[in-house]
Amino acid sequence: MSDTQPITHRRVLKIAVPILLANVTVPLLGAVDTAVVGQIPRPEPIAAVGVGAIVISAIYWIFGFLRMGTTGLTAQAAGEKNAAEVAALLTRSLMIGLAGGVLLIFVQDLVFAGAFRVSPASEEVEALARAYMQIRIWSAPAAIAIYGITGWLIAQERTRDVFLLQLWMNGVNVALDLLFVLQFGWGVDGVAFATFIAEWSGLVLGLILCSAAFRHPSWRDWARVFDRARLRHMAVVNTDILIRSLLLQAIFVSFLLTGGRFGDVTLAANQVLLQFLHITGYALDGFAFAAEALVGQSFGARAVDRIRKAARMTSLWAAIFALGMALAFALFGRWGIDIMAADPEVREAARLYLPWMIAAPITILGLVMLDGIFIGATRSADMRNMMIVAALIYFAAVWLLVEPFGNHGLWLALHISFVARGLTLALRYPALERAARRASPG
Repeated sequence: MSDTQPITHRRVLKIAVPILLANVTVPLLGAVDTAVVGQIPRPEPIAAVGVGAIVISAIYWIFGFLRMGTTGLTAQAAGEKNAAEVAALLTRSLMIGLAGGVLLIFVQDLVFAGAFRVSPASEEVEALARAYMQIRIWSAPAAIAIYGITGWLIAQERTRDVFLLQLWMNGVNVALDLLFVLQFGWGVDGVAFATFIAEWSGLVLGLILCSAAFRHPSWRDWARVFDRARLRHMAVVNTDILIRSLLLQAIFVSFLLTGGRFGDVTLAANQVLLQFLHITGYALDGFAFAAEALVGQSFGARAVDRIRKAARMTSLWAAIFALGMALAFALFGRWGIDIMAADPEVREAARLYLPWMIAAPITILGLVMLDGIFIGATRSADMRNMMIVAALIYFAAVWLLVEPFGNHGLWLALHISFVARGLTLALRYPALERAARRASPG
């Protein structure tokens, strides 16, 4: 049985555009949080919210595998027309997300202590940041469960619902920021309570958006939900993606720490330029998510020709956007640097390395899209293995290039790792198609 709906440009954009819009709201929320707490006439609250938000985001990021794994598995079940498994996957994802959040609540003291050991702060900032995190952590079950809901919705091309969910949470967060901080004077605690309420309300809305699944009896068919083979497969996929993500994080941590060897100005310039990289990633995510859904459904239906068409069409639109961003960075990059950095030395240094950001949309295009394609096909072992190869190439490149070329060598090493990931995944693509031919729905 196969999905007979044609894969068209309109269908690709219908999936991708809401994700693009949803991603636009992410940096805006951080800006509002900073602006609201910045009305307190002391630097410590701003620093505390910044530190606390980074630590909480890093903790939640560990569970990012739940979003990607759920998308691939659900898309394949949808492609097989297996409504029972689609419903059961939602239950499994919610259970993993809720359990992971409860675990974080129990180990919060150890986590926070470790975070401040790695990144120490002044006593006042640490006290405020700890209070912020102790409020935020109680919404961990909701925040992580939403990863599963988001992946489940994307798999079925319901990205408008994902946009609605993101818009709701950010809207509630901003409104309560203004109320709790500016009206009630709750300071840092007010920012934390705003996010706490936004995340729990987001889970409620997410469950409403998924209500169709709860009308199918299989969502609580416990024999299916706890089926050993399916749970094992889900665990393997999620573990592979987690390893891949940890290696990716290791590369970026290494990049930041190595950049610190060149002084504060260069370190600050690298931080500014990384924002261009984040913007590129957010933009291309829309097309990668489209690939996850369309490739996953086609893989589940064992339709190799449709897998190929989905991969080509989503990548075509991603390439168009990548070229547009490269051109935009070339034309307006210096202006963007001036907005993000006031210090003349940082501006000058960032402009010196701006060409690396102009190249970034092109060098990351392949890896972003192939990640989406391989997630849809749940070829997580390939993603893990090629990430290992790319990480080894990156560290070798750092060792060879940083000494003679300085910060330019560091940026070159990072770009080499991007290209290596894309090329190695491309070499594994034929195996993906062979696996689709052998796949057995059920």
